[in-house]
Amino acid sequence: MSAGETPARERFLPTVPDLRFLRDDSHMGALLGRVAPGLAPPLLTTVAGAVVVLVLIVADGGRLTGITLFAPVAALLLSGLASGHPHDGRYDWLVPPLLRVTEYSYLAVVGLASGVPGLLVFVLLVTIVCHHRDDVARPAVGVRRSERVRRAALGWDGRMLVIAVGGALSALTAAYGILAAYLAILLVREAVRTWSATPVSDVRVGTATEGGDGTDVLGDHPITRQGDGGQPAAGTNGEA
Repeated sequence: MSAGETPARERFLPTVPDLRFLRDDSHMGALLGRVAPGLAPPLLTTVAGAVVVLVLIVADGGRLTGITLFAPVAALLLSGLASGHPHDGRYDWLVPPLLRVTEYSYLAVVGLASGVPGLLVFVLLVTIVCHHRDDVARPAVGVRRSERVRRAALGWDGRMLVIAVGGALSALTAAYGILAAYLAILLVREAVRTWSATPVSDVRVGTATEGGDGTDVLGDHPITRQGDGGQPAAGTNGEA
């Protein structure tokens, strides 16, 4: 290994992501958080935003008409102000799940109640869940998505605003379809980029290091060019 090169095992050490990272705020939410950082309590503002969104959805029967269009704006203004807070409170770990419930509920209820095909609503929700899973799963192996890619996914508030604008323009089904396709392409592109950028030698070095003596964590010898564990296969008559 050359000087200055980071060992493979160190590059893939598990990390615990910051709760602010798991919020998945857009540029707008991050900007609001810089207005008064540390002043707005994260949990209280997030609960207030979720309640407002649910009340507005119920008031219009789930259809994206009238005051329901303002639900994403209300959630952004309330919860976005706390995006710059350290999130070090005892129950602040509840903030990301509450934001997920707010976004998923809004997209599911509004889409189904407004006549958007159920399959299209499902596809959009699945792509968003995959993006959120990426943010949670990658730190477990010591990596994370780039900030540029995360911002390109628009954030929870940005996605809700896109659907609200689509409803205001009487193009709700198109908004769901375009957003789902865009997020799916972004997800696949990032997955391919990550896979192609991971050297095979990192995996081999990591496996050998864990076993210590060239065996993996289950005690099996690695498969080499000579066969399983480097031993040639023998037939029933003892011939190789």
